[in-house]
Amino acid sequence: MRIAAIDIGSNAARLLINEVTEPTKGKPEFTKLNLLRIPLRLGMDVFAKGEIGAEREQMVIDSMRVFSDLMKIYKVQHYRACATSAMRDAKNGAEIISAVKETSGIRIEIISGDEEATLIYENHVAEGLDKEFAYLYIDVGGGSTELTFYENGKMKYEHSFNIGTIRLLNGLVTEDHWKELKEEIRKNINSKKQVVAIGSGGNINKIFSMSKTKDGKPMSTAYLKKYYKEMNDLTVAERMTKFGMREDRADVLVPALEIFNNVMLWSEITKIFVPKISVADGLIHSIYDKLQRDGKN
Repeated sequence: MRIAAIDIGSNAARLLINEVTEPTKGKPEFTKLNLLRIPLRLGMDVFAKGEIGAEREQMVIDSMRVFSDLMKIYKVQHYRACATSAMRDAKNGAEIISAVKETSGIRIEIISGDEEATLIYENHVAEGLDKEFAYLYIDVGGGSTELTFYENGKMKYEHSFNIGTIRLLNGLVTEDHWKELKEEIRKNINSKKQVVAIGSGGNINKIFSMSKTKDGKPMSTAYLKKYYKEMNDLTVAERMTKFGMREDRADVLVPALEIFNNVMLWSEITKIFVPKISVADGLIHSIYDKLQRDGKN
């Protein structure tokens, strides 16, 4: 069975195509066939002007045509396309969704921040980790940050905050936003067990790669502080040269590190697992689980 997920975020749009095989015994296996990322940067328009401009609107329409063609080439049987923070806030979001449906046939859903947090949890990463710990999923995007707290095999808390890398770059995150995040963490992220973080998103994946931490091992928060201090003193161009990054990664990495560092500080977490999961991965798992519940394949 081939399943695709489209995640239209504030910084980029991603198409993930997976082959799902179901062995006679054991859990289904998810194999990545293709992942395409297009840096649409919708948040640059929306968070500054309240709507998606004509140029980026056309980029969305053209990108969805490409995604649609790829899904046909790969013979995808089931898919779901979801848009998050930027499209939620855009005055012309519904208009663009209609244009995409007409030109490519792709049906885009605008999902809430809480559903976005749930999709990260759908990856079920914590279920395979040590039960001696409690886990805090942290997903940092361009427009929002999603937190999901997992303890004793159950999800205890989830919330979406309007604190994201593109919003920070545009000066749209206020002291009140930070205060709300801090208070929510102090009130809800508590456990008798040691709390460990699970990070997702392109920015934390990049830092994990740079840290040379072995796959499956947690990364110390000391690395997050180190890279924030080092990169914050550099221009975007200097970061690109020194660390070999694209521009659309070099500019958002510092605000992403600021968010991760604050969350880890306020929740008193010292280690973070980075299993390279995303909203798109969670979408794939949620589509598969729904098909199973509905008795379809």
